[in-house]
Amino acid sequence: MLDDLGHAVAVPAPATRVVSLVPSLTEAIAATRPGSLVGATDWCTHPGDLTVTRVRGTKNPDRAAIVDLRPDLVVTNQEENRELDVRRLREAGIAVWVTRIETVAESFASMRRLFDLALGWGVPAWLERAEAAWEQPAPARRRRVAVPIWRDPWMVVGSRTFTGDLLDRLGLDNVFGDSGDRYPQVDLSAIDTDRVDVVLLPDEPYVFTPDDGPEAFDTAPVVHVSGRALTWYGPAQLTARDEILTALG
Repeated sequence: MLDDLGHAVAVPAPATRVVSLVPSLTEAIAATRPGSLVGATDWCTHPGDLTVTRVRGTKNPDRAAIVDLRPDLVVTNQEENRELDVRRLREAGIAVWVTRIETVAESFASMRRLFDLALGWGVPAWLERAEAAWEQPAPARRRRVAVPIWRDPWMVVGSRTFTGDLLDRLGLDNVFGDSGDRYPQVDLSAIDTDRVDVVLLPDEPYVFTPDDGPEAFDTAPVVHVSGRALTWYGPAQLTARDEILTALG
């Protein structure tokens, strides 16, 4: 079997011991076969009652702890995780599956391959329901949006991202969608402008709150949205469309 980057991966079917280094995929695996998940990162916050061995962060996983867990498969993502960690785990004899997801369509295709081929579990029912939820057409009204993901310095969602494609499917035009960078650093004045119809302030990775974020904007209207709805693929996609459109009124 070949992962999303074309690397051959041998996994016993079905996999019974899985470590996930991708928070959204941790939730997806837990929603499908929770008993098979044996390890996850400190950033894997969903489901809230997840009780597995924690292996530090997405960028600095404890590789020795992962090896000790004897996983059938370690699930990673090209954007979330470092190539160095993937390579070192493979050198230690661990099977690692790398996902690559930059659009909503890729998220569904990638997760289908992960669950059906790599894990040998078949396609989960929740995944089929999530795909159906995103088959609805985009609203006719188009709005120009900006999505900050950090402040001091201000950084925004740029080009070639899952979030950018998700916005387009909601009838939202990312004003930084033509940027040369996926997450460019910009001046606040480039966000707080009348060319932006609404600024979406998520609660992750930077935790924008009613008291931290809105006060910086004098021109562009601000709406708080769920960071999970904007950036997570997996079970979050079941409700993300309605959550964001409801927040936008």
